[in-house]
Amino acid sequence: MTREGILTGGTWCVDRNLLLDRWPHENGRADIVSEEQGGGGSGCNMAIAIKKLAPDMPVATIALVGDDSDGAYLIGEADKYGIDRSGMQATAESATDHTFAFATVATGQRTHISWFGTSHLLTPDHFDFTGDTHRIFHLGLPGVHRLMDGPWNGDANGWVTTLRKARAAGLLTNIELASIAPERLIALVRPCLPYLDLVVVNDHEIGGIAGIETVRDHKTDVDACIAAAKAVSAESAAQHVVVHFPKGAVVASRDGSVVTRPSVNAPPAEVKGANGAGDAFAAGFLYGFHQGWSVDAALALAHATAAASLRQISTTASIEPWKGCLALADRWGWRDSMS
Repeated sequence: MTREGILTGGTWCVDRNLLLDRWPHENGRADIVSEEQGGGGSGCNMAIAIKKLAPDMPVATIALVGDDSDGAYLIGEADKYGIDRSGMQATAESATDHTFAFATVATGQRTHISWFGTSHLLTPDHFDFTGDTHRIFHLGLPGVHRLMDGPWNGDANGWVTTLRKARAAGLLTNIELASIAPERLIALVRPCLPYLDLVVVNDHEIGGIAGIETVRDHKTDVDACIAAAKAVSAESAAQHVVVHFPKGAVVASRDGSVVTRPSVNAPPAEVKGANGAGDAFAAGFLYGFHQGWSVDAALALAHATAAASLRQISTTASIEPWKGCLALADRWGWRDSMS
């Protein structure tokens, strides 16, 4: 079988993106500078980002949304970008997930306040890989899906069950993580490692999985990230363990090699928000990996896609076709180091 394209699974939610003039103290206030609605969540962001990078790439999704206006909006987004949504189901049992995604003019940093409804109803039984011909399966988000997070048919959790099924069907697997406590990351993700072909996570997340302190005083310890990536690689089936952070990324590969690359030097005036930047990075790397590029070339596109995404407060609005993302990165320039 010739396999091509990306299949995403898991969270689809509606993001209500709000850009604030400043972040208020509790019992304070701030002004909304701009707002826009968009799709969010691991399944949505990856699917749309890949379609924007490469419109001809086959992309499909498996997800659960509510039978409501937010669910209809997300179904419309899938149709807008040509995403195969035959695996997306609508249910009347709960409302669609939604997130208030805040960013501030001063820093562009994200703050998410989320409500999860349909995510809590998702189970491994929703994932049917029969006849699927995509090459890579991207799954998320452990920690915010009540039934998936629990034991399932003798497995530690439903994520293990789903990843095992995907690999048995011939798909390569990748997982996306949510910002949850390190002890939860260890409990939920470590059992998944033998069933993952790729791991693309941030500096906090790799530290949580490996049990290694990778961020100290809000500063990324690059050497600690490499050590954590190697530790996760040793426990997993992953060809590559990729760790990204604002100033760069590192990759520990199955063959023992380590590749590092500084990020794009985005002009502060161009940055509107970091919401979805990690998802954009993952999309760029997965596309490069899918196309058989070198690790360094895939890292370059990952950084370039993340940089392009910073120009809007929503997750995917400013992502361009992959050549445009790389051209933007070259115009802005690359950091000299990751320190």
